[in-house]
Amino acid sequence: MLRTIDLRGRALSPAELLASVPRAAAAREEALTTAARIVSDVAERGEAALREQAERFDGVAGHDIRVPTQHLDEALDALEPAVRAALEQAIDRVRQASAAQVPASSVTELGDGARVTQRWQPVRRVGLYVPGGKAVYPSSVVMNVVPAQVAGVAEIALASPPQREFGGRVHPVILGAARLLGVTEVYAMGGAGAVGALAHGVPALDLDPVDVVTGPGNNFVAAAKRAVAGLVGTDAEAGATEILVVADETADPRLVAADLISQAEHDEQASAVLVTASEALAGAVAEEVAVRAARTRHADRVTAALRGAQSAIVLVDDLAAATAFSNAYAPEHLELHLADPRPEDFVHAGAVFVGADTPVSLGDYLAGSNHVLPTGGQARYSAGLSAATFLRPQQVIEYDRAALAVVRDAIVTLAEAEALPAHGEAITARFEA
Repeated sequence: MLRTIDLRGRALSPAELLASVPRAAAAREEALTTAARIVSDVAERGEAALREQAERFDGVAGHDIRVPTQHLDEALDALEPAVRAALEQAIDRVRQASAAQVPASSVTELGDGARVTQRWQPVRRVGLYVPGGKAVYPSSVVMNVVPAQVAGVAEIALASPPQREFGGRVHPVILGAARLLGVTEVYAMGGAGAVGALAHGVPALDLDPVDVVTGPGNNFVAAAKRAVAGLVGTDAEAGATEILVVADETADPRLVAADLISQAEHDEQASAVLVTASEALAGAVAEEVAVRAARTRHADRVTAALRGAQSAIVLVDDLAAATAFSNAYAPEHLELHLADPRPEDFVHAGAVFVGADTPVSLGDYLAGSNHVLPTGGQARYSAGLSAATFLRPQQVIEYDRAALAVVRDAIVTLAEAEALPAHGEAITARFEA
């Protein structure tokens, strides 16, 4: 089921390593083209485009796109007590971890009367996307909303696809989670169209444009973020999920197989990769995956993901080669099933899960960490969703006349060197009689 990529006996350059990484490149290219078209349609035609997209993609017509408050209240009242308790536990843990992501303001005194203050300002308004296609993600409501609230965002709009099963309403558990967190501006719209609507606004729905769009989704949602980047801020492109397991001969093949399947369950485009120097472990995991995949509830979806070009077992010579491969891959989720994990060596990953008892599923729900993470290799330069996503560093500069006098001549000299004399004249004007 899982193909094998054998890199043993080869000294690969960083570029060659990157080329060896299993990716579903064609799917991403298709998503970019389609998402850009959908976003443009929403920008031009607003509500009409959203309704056509809902009928085409979700099988829904005539629904309330802007969710009435009554629907939110009903959903909260209908939450099963065990589900509500689990959500409240997740909220508490994510809130604690997110609070540590807010930097403290600092003041640098550069001399008498010369001060630069570094402060962190929240954006005013955000649009948060919660998927709702092949699965239901109330956990993503928590992962999006809590960091925004911790950052101090004043206005939060949330979007999730309408569900045919519920008469065009957003899934009730998602609505209940939103209401539990105090979010009342919710829209029944999905995919790339939702991202476009949040970024451009839809006057007919009283949907004002947001400043930042965040949230996970499939490759079309990730591509839509690229289409609106520059108009609004976005988090990393959290597309179809990825798991990379780095394991040695001490790993339990049952647990490795279970964790690979757990992420393949999300979507047919999900990536599940094992890299190891142990041929025996590779064989055992392949056998275990075949058995477990056949008996899981979403066997067809899991099998499609595991058979896709984006999934594989990668054989390497040693742990150093496995580490290099992982850093080239830059996975969304990295699990280390190693006798000596050394997470400090794995510098490129959205989140790192260390040890056999720290599976990705823990991070999906109750670790306290955030599960909205960069995919497609973006972990080389992008971070996962956090309170910092909604904060802007801002410098406040305060100099008195004496402090300005100390640097007057140097400013004039640099202004002349750059052939910008008016810059210097703006300084000397303050010292004219």
